[in-house]
Amino acid sequence: MAKAGANQQTKLLTRAKEINNEIEEHQAAIAGLSQERRECLETLIDGGMTQAQLAEHLSMSRGRVSQLLSAGVRPERAFFGSGKVTVAIGGKPESGRADGKTQVVASSEAHSAAEQIIALVRTLGLDAESEIVPPPGMVQLNRPNLVVLTSPRLLPFVGQMLDADPHLGFGVDDEGWFLVDKASGDKLHSPSDRGETTDLGYIGRLPRPDGRGTFLYFAGLHAPGTAGAVHYVENNLPELYREVKTRRWSALISCEFDGKSRKIVSSKLITPLYRHDNA
Repeated sequence: MAKAGANQQTKLLTRAKEINNEIEEHQAAIAGLSQERRECLETLIDGGMTQAQLAEHLSMSRGRVSQLLSAGVRPERAFFGSGKVTVAIGGKPESGRADGKTQVVASSEAHSAAEQIIALVRTLGLDAESEIVPPPGMVQLNRPNLVVLTSPRLLPFVGQMLDADPHLGFGVDDEGWFLVDKASGDKLHSPSDRGETTDLGYIGRLPRPDGRGTFLYFAGLHAPGTAGAVHYVENNLPELYREVKTRRWSALISCEFDGKSRKIVSSKLITPLYRHDNA
């Protein structure tokens, strides 16, 4: 009898977890649909339709339409997801430690960029946390609400997913790593390799390996480029979201940084926002 009771308890706990997961999925779906409805209404209003006309077409009161337009969170929150955001940073072994132990660390620029993302998503009403991915960079990409930082040098598995981008990517030659426009074949090496306080970066949304979603990817040719990619998104999020929503896309940025502090001074797009076909 005791064994049967334990089995029943296990079944009930398993079912409770399943129900909890299903509720969370439904709540996320409802939040997503509510947000999409608000965006549809805003677009119709911008196109010249009045709230009274919307109310008539949707069989609801004008007051309800006004409530739907004013309620809810900022639409651009969907850029990062509908739940807790994870910021994964490529790490490398720290050398020269006094205790002789090996510890995986990330660059100060990457840490700063991760903190900027976490601060940004919290202003949007989402929670976030960061993690450092140790060598050889086998980051787990099959999870929701994921942001990945740092180049394919540290995260080679992400480099494989970049093959899905029909427009842009990374490459390496005798001069070092570069960004490439796949249509023209143009190779873009970092100006910082020549001693300038300018770096280049990639920003985009790529498919997960399991085909069940996407993740955001910000990566520079060097550490300032990664920070610059985050700087661009941070300062242009509403406009960026209006352009791409949660579809797959990519672009390249250029950023200027302070030569002493290494902090980003400015960032700008140097390519169009490329939308990926059928994405």
